[in-house]
Amino acid sequence: MKVYFISGLAADSRVFKYIQLPANCEAVHLHWIDPLKNESLQSYSMRLAEKIDVNEPFSIIGLSMGGMIASEISHKLNPIITILISSIPSSKYLPFYFKMAGKLKLHKAVPVSFVKSAAIAKRFFSAETDDDKMTIKQIIEDSDTNFIHWAMDAILKWKNEISPASYIHIHGTRDEVLPMRFVKPTHIIPKAGHLMVMTNAKQLNEILSEVLA
Repeated sequence: MKVYFISGLAADSRVFKYIQLPANCEAVHLHWIDPLKNESLQSYSMRLAEKIDVNEPFSIIGLSMGGMIASEISHKLNPIITILISSIPSSKYLPFYFKMAGKLKLHKAVPVSFVKSAAIAKRFFSAETDDDKMTIKQIIEDSDTNFIHWAMDAILKWKNEISPASYIHIHGTRDEVLPMRFVKPTHIIPKAGHLMVMTNAKQLNEILSEVLA
């Protein structure tokens, strides 16, 4: 079975380097495409989904924003299972301050260059290894500024309160981007942060082996 991976905002397939799928699964990474002007998250998700082979059974793994996109895709293409990591299954789980920022359009006043610099600076206080900190720094620097600008707006305008029909949601108790108090995951990894896909890969792989076997 093919398992399609969708990374998070300002990230790419490199963040999944520690993820190991069961022998019966083949990993396929869906790389970002350019968004259309003022495109919604739903519309973008379906264009990205054109890369999925629906003629055979498949599953989707989405990280952070990638999980939101995976949720949208699952409503149309019916994967075997949708796996969300450090994400949310529908817009009703967005923290209230995200929704407030969207209504006030506060995100438009923040330069993307500042967002990228802040994300890099945060690595000095995060739990990743030194090598992984450098990898994440490079990933953020390589990320497309226009895409980030679009994605921030699309996430804050996302409106779909229906969760996927078949999904699991893995979340860390110390997620600083989407705090635990706002979500209802099916699987919890204690003391894990938003980038647990790199820092807690062992626990994630154990869950994936069980779910995808």
